[in-house]
Amino acid sequence: MPASTIQTHSVKMLYLPRTMDNWPCPCKINPHYKEISSQSNAWFHSFRAFSTRSQRVFDKCDFEHLRTGCDLMNLFFVIDKYTDMEPAPVVCKMVDIVIDTLKNPEKPCPEAEVILGQITKEFWQLALKTAMPSAAKHFVETFTDSLELVVTQAADRDNDKIETMDEYLKNRCENIGAQPSYVPGELHLDLPDEAFYHPIIKELEYLIAELVLLDNDLASHNKEQAAGDDRHNIVTIAMHQFHTNYEGAIEWICRYHTEVESKFIAGMKCVPSFGAEVDKQLKEYIKHLANFPRGNDCWNFESGRYFGSEGLEIQKTRFVALLEQVKQDPAAKKDQVVVPSVVDALY
Repeated sequence: MPASTIQTHSVKMLYLPRTMDNWPCPCKINPHYKEISSQSNAWFHSFRAFSTRSQRVFDKCDFEHLRTGCDLMNLFFVIDKYTDMEPAPVVCKMVDIVIDTLKNPEKPCPEAEVILGQITKEFWQLALKTAMPSAAKHFVETFTDSLELVVTQAADRDNDKIETMDEYLKNRCENIGAQPSYVPGELHLDLPDEAFYHPIIKELEYLIAELVLLDNDLASHNKEQAAGDDRHNIVTIAMHQFHTNYEGAIEWICRYHTEVESKFIAGMKCVPSFGAEVDKQLKEYIKHLANFPRGNDCWNFESGRYFGSEGLEIQKTRFVALLEQVKQDPAAKKDQVVVPSVVDALY
């Protein structure tokens, strides 16, 4: 692995390892992506959930899923932006609104309620039109678990807590939103609980969530440290727990990434049989899981969220300039949204 940091014209460059080079699933794009993502983005823009400045930053993201998946990604990002700088009591209220809306999508949203409720309501009402009942049930359960851990993360942020590696991996695999993100690949399937909740399937989902968080944290660390919000990032966790520098943290993450890949591939061979029809559907679902970290890795570089217009070049060279820390801009706050001013330094 190349040196993790180099100095070029007085600019420190950080190395981003090629963690996905040996992953067996190649990158694929749904042929209906452009049409469906445009519909989803038009729907999301209609809410005016962000200020003009915040929306400009948000629009630099690009989503590689069909309508429910596109809408879900939009929902994830607005929840993230509304909660990632707020104290735990406020986050708890927001999460309660989203969960209540998922469980009662026909209930009208109060006019004075934070916009998250109405966005969730419209997303879920549309998704329910095409979702199998079992898939809808699984989504509500997994998304509820994920949201509740967002509150835990907010409490840790309030207390300036840096978690241990074990704590972080367990909590982050739940609150990163990976499990509910799998559901668009299950919408057309009818997986019984005995199959969907089997320990081996849950382990496979968890391992994919680990790969997603590892690559996501590698891509987001530079931007997060510049915004002073990197306590919940595996690079920071590794440096803190193992008393090492950036290079040492990257080396540990690469080794762990390889271990997780091996565990997933081995785990696929241990899936039990639930009968021919369920086995066929479960095989399709596992294939969807295996594709997920590849799509996530491509999105990290192609979306503009972490590297602006330089993502594809950084994906090739694997080096990114270390950003200087930038103070938060309270003027960017709207409806309890804070967008760090570092985004303007990036883009």
